[in-house]
Amino acid sequence: MATRELAERSFLLTGASSGIGRSVLEVLVARGASVVAATRSEEKTRPLLDDLRRRHPGADVLWLPLDLSDLRAVAHSADVFLQSGRPLHVLINNAGIGGAAGVTRDGYEITVGTNHLGTFLLTERLLPRLREAPAARVVNVASMAMRAARPPLDWNDLVRPTAGARDRYRRYGLSKLFNVMHARELAKRLQGTRVTTYSLHPGVIASDFWRELPRPAQAVMKLFMGTNQEGAEQVLHCALAPELEGSSGRFYHRFKEWRPNPLAEDDALCAELWRRSEELIAQALKPKDAAPAAARTAAI
Repeated sequence: MATRELAERSFLLTGASSGIGRSVLEVLVARGASVVAATRSEEKTRPLLDDLRRRHPGADVLWLPLDLSDLRAVAHSADVFLQSGRPLHVLINNAGIGGAAGVTRDGYEITVGTNHLGTFLLTERLLPRLREAPAARVVNVASMAMRAARPPLDWNDLVRPTAGARDRYRRYGLSKLFNVMHARELAKRLQGTRVTTYSLHPGVIASDFWRELPRPAQAVMKLFMGTNQEGAEQVLHCALAPELEGSSGRFYHRFKEWRPNPLAEDDALCAELWRRSEELIAQALKPKDAAPAAARTAAI
């Protein structure tokens, strides 16, 4: 049943056109929230938003083009949002990829570059608007796949292309570890503000996130996975639960705080990841002759 208890709250949700993100979007709109759905595909997102407006007359839901694998486009998309003047109470960093091969537009490893560097930059650019809210949250959707990461971390994994299928999935786990480390370090840097951060494992969900796998493998795996709605409940807990207001930088699973990979509890390592991420992003954002086409056409 539709309600209006979130009518005064504004959200930006990445990866909103399918899977867990779509389920989160539908709940937020049904509960009266203002939502910017940040996705790569206008073709997939526009019909979804039109359907939500039909089902919820007066719904305030807009599309923002966002390609996390292109740091210039990420920066531009964040600027478009800021220029819109919309408030922001909750940023949900849900979008991600797994099992992919190749590099980003900026030449960084595709999975770590998309899941971590793109998310890192988007969050940094939107922090001024989050700080303006009476209370705000940043929610990073991570994964228990982070447990596979072992010390010492090889920082070359941020840029070095993968070598085979096993390395692609190792890089996915590393990117999810970085999501948790990002939330922890960001919490430290936001101490004394009204912005809190969270990371979580939503469960192993039968979504199209696994589209890089062969179809027979997808079919078998999904027999043992949870639903998108179940995953969305975990995300919404971190985004909305009043009892979490006094905590920040922690990792959650099954609606409870969990201990993450010990690497994510190493403050020096988290700070080093932050420094290296800033350096790689600054390198990618050095002035060039022309901005990417996707950035030039972004608008909400």
